[in-house]
Amino acid sequence: MTERRFSLHDLLRVKPLETLAAESGRPSELRRVLGLWQLTSIGLGGLIGVGIFVLTGVVAATQAGPAVSLSFLIAGVASAAAALCYAEFAGMIPAAGSAYTYAYAVLGELAAWIIGWDLLLEYALVVAVVSIGWSGYLQALLGQLGLALPVWASGAAGTGEGRVVDLAAVLGALFVAGVLVLRIEWGARFNAVMVVVKTAAVLLVVAAGLPYVRLENWTPFMPYGFGGVVEGAAVVFFAVFGYDTLTTAAEEAKDPQRQLPRAVLLSLAVALTLYVAVSLVLTGMVRYDTLNNPAPVAAAFTAVGLPWATFVVSVAAVAGIISVMLAFLLGCARICFAMSRDGLLPAWFSHAHPCFHTPHRPTLVIGALTAIVAGLYPIREVAELVNIGTLSAFVVICLSIIVMRRTRPDAPRSFRTPLVPYVPLVGVGFSLWLLSKLPAAAWERFAIWMALGLIFYFSYGRKRSKLARAGAAGAQSAEV
Repeated sequence: MTERRFSLHDLLRVKPLETLAAESGRPSELRRVLGLWQLTSIGLGGLIGVGIFVLTGVVAATQAGPAVSLSFLIAGVASAAAALCYAEFAGMIPAAGSAYTYAYAVLGELAAWIIGWDLLLEYALVVAVVSIGWSGYLQALLGQLGLALPVWASGAAGTGEGRVVDLAAVLGALFVAGVLVLRIEWGARFNAVMVVVKTAAVLLVVAAGLPYVRLENWTPFMPYGFGGVVEGAAVVFFAVFGYDTLTTAAEEAKDPQRQLPRAVLLSLAVALTLYVAVSLVLTGMVRYDTLNNPAPVAAAFTAVGLPWATFVVSVAAVAGIISVMLAFLLGCARICFAMSRDGLLPAWFSHAHPCFHTPHRPTLVIGALTAIVAGLYPIREVAELVNIGTLSAFVVICLSIIVMRRTRPDAPRSFRTPLVPYVPLVGVGFSLWLLSKLPAAAWERFAIWMALGLIFYFSYGRKRSKLARAGAAGAQSAEV
């Protein structure tokens, strides 16, 4: 009996929609307990974070002026194009893995591996980088209460004299991993509480600042011209993604075909509304050129005589950032779980906890790795890899919608992206433009990560994937 030879077809083999539907419909080790509100909260957890408290002021001061609200709207339209594509796939393929699984069904195994490997890096880096940001806000809040960590535990080596490790960042990442190991509904409830806290704080900031808005502060509205508004949109775009994390929990949703598309669009709409409201109030309270500082919202309220808002903003930031960590670690673990279940990663990662019914192994491993990185490394330029990963996923998803409309027009869809192919092409075009703005150093590191991934795929995943083994078994049966 001869060994079956490798062919290009092996790289393009797709996972049929019928197979995915059967997998999502049969009893699973994961539990279907998440409703629309829990799914939307996961999306909001990934969307609303440091951006609403920092990016708004920085972009207003340096690029867009009071028209930063238009920057958010432009970025929101571009992000919505990708969100509509995610919504269609989420209703059509209610399986764990998000963009990785969608690519497997449309573009084939190699494309799925590339996007899955890409997202593992992106989501893990988000958790590590955001853990460091969360540590900074937590230490600032402790300082307002007269408390402080020892100098050696206040930051990674190289970020200040006497510093050895960012202990708060380490504990934050490990805490989030521990929460996610427990039953998914417990983690979802904790995330929902954090989302309610930060959303209420944002609404309080808007309500308290509205009486202090002065129309003269909005003049000129576009001090840097429309070009500055567009450049600002490129920056704030990275504050209006994160909804994709909720699609990774498809196999834990009660009614994924109906709930996932609604949760994607609802979370983006709520987050975008809050971003626009805060940017209008903030630039109306004080002159836009005074907002270029690490805490522009708190500084604006101090300037108008409301120092109590500084404490409220710090509490909201701590709550908001930890929910971002939770959303992205949840997504990273479930993508790893899906890739392992397909045979592309070791099977050890695809076993759920016998009591909690969560993918505890990838959750703990990724949580530990992100804790080490967050505690020991002052991540700066490496964070730009997050942008490459997200935008690459957006390009794949938008193109896949166009392909799927041609190859499987008969597939049942609980939600349909409007104006195909124009809406997906808007998402592709905007994502490619933003990718072109990233520095060469980020692309070099991304290429190294992709090279490692391809080596692993061709030496391990290509031979051990379930589709490969099924094909080999079929070939041997036909030969016999």
